[in-house]
Amino acid sequence: MFVTALPPILALEDMLADRVEPAAFPDLTLRHWNHRWAEEVGLGAFGPEAQARHFGRFDPLPGNLPNPLALRYHGHQFGTYNSDLGDGRGFLFAQVRDRAGRLLDLGTKGSGQTPWSRQGDGRLTLKGGVREVLAASYLEALGVNTSKAFCLIETGEQLARNDEPSPTRSAVLTRLSHSHIRFGSFQRLAYFEDKAAMARLADYCVREFHPDARDSDTARQACKLLEAVTVATARMIGQWMAAGFVHGVMNTDNFNITGETFDFGPWRFLPVSDPNFTAAYFDQNGLYRFGRQPVQGAWALQQLASVLLLLADADDLARSLGVYQDAYRDSFVSHTHALLGIAPKGEVEEDVAFLQAFYAWMTESGAAWPQVFHDWFGGSASEARAMAGPQAALYAGEVFAPVRAAILLRDPVAPQRTEAEVFQRENAPSLLIDEVEALWAPIAEADDWSLYDRKLADIEALRLARWG
Repeated sequence: MFVTALPPILALEDMLADRVEPAAFPDLTLRHWNHRWAEEVGLGAFGPEAQARHFGRFDPLPGNLPNPLALRYHGHQFGTYNSDLGDGRGFLFAQVRDRAGRLLDLGTKGSGQTPWSRQGDGRLTLKGGVREVLAASYLEALGVNTSKAFCLIETGEQLARNDEPSPTRSAVLTRLSHSHIRFGSFQRLAYFEDKAAMARLADYCVREFHPDARDSDTARQACKLLEAVTVATARMIGQWMAAGFVHGVMNTDNFNITGETFDFGPWRFLPVSDPNFTAAYFDQNGLYRFGRQPVQGAWALQQLASVLLLLADADDLARSLGVYQDAYRDSFVSHTHALLGIAPKGEVEEDVAFLQAFYAWMTESGAAWPQVFHDWFGGSASEARAMAGPQAALYAGEVFAPVRAAILLRDPVAPQRTEAEVFQRENAPSLLIDEVEALWAPIAEADDWSLYDRKLADIEALRLARWG
């Protein structure tokens, strides 16, 4: 299922990318291969030699990009515009199609220096690669739209880092995403006031990712594209909020136009509900704290709209942004219900009121976030299980009574899923930062990957149990 014709991104290479050479690594040891997604994009037959050749040395895939492309972009980083950005330790390696015919990008992290590396070495720590494999897998298991960790190869170098014990082991990660076109890709073209290039990029995004936005009029198409990106972004953030996920660095260069979670570095999953929880130690003002993520998503979209003024009228673009609140609300409502394995009542006010009561109780009670969704998955089908679990005392309290009643009033969706082995366990599969540190320690100390393998197996079991 390779793209055997001209990979579409090559039509934009002149304005969007620089050809680069991958680093030459002293050793290549496969640490992760996403078998399921490799099958989806026609790479399932790759054995160890092909995996190393294409995802460690980055020999081109047949009929694909002849050279890796480091993408150029700008972005607002913690509110400050930065025009000195681009793929500094990664590149677009290939474009492939999945079984449904969707165009997907294979992009790297830790593959060497590029013109945009500034003073960086272009490398990724093995620990950073492990963290992304785990986070992307867990997000997918929770039904969140996310990039996929496709391949992780340890590369045999020793790296110096200020924020972790050094020297530390190195790796190169390949992620699979629907698109690597960022809000910052558009911002860069606006910075240079390149209207023609902006129109070409918009055409590409419509053709490959948002075909319903197609319009013969450039201005109308730009507005329809913005509306499609707005809906996709709102849906993603609604999913984050239901999953208790904190991205950590919501800069405009870390948003893509298909509404996928990607470029998450200091991510966290909430142990308990806390709107002020901040993932990044360097986010001292809490700009990207958990409870502010919906607002920050709207702000990032406003920055995208402002650069599309090269193509369309301000009032029309503002109307396209107007769909954000409803799209976010609908996503938050539907995904919370999906994670609880119950059906919404279908009345917006009633469903919103339920969410307000549910999350208020979560915050006030200090209940363990992943445990609540584990205990009550399936609603009434899991009542007995929940009331016999580790948080039973919280569920028996008077404060929870109206929340419990609202859960029980909602019909279970596919209640047979509660029979899965993962839901027979007392404790929920989770991915808290202490767990990540605990499984990393034996890797660092003794090259023992057993806890890591067990965690990935638990995450996959959760995905299958929840979504089948």
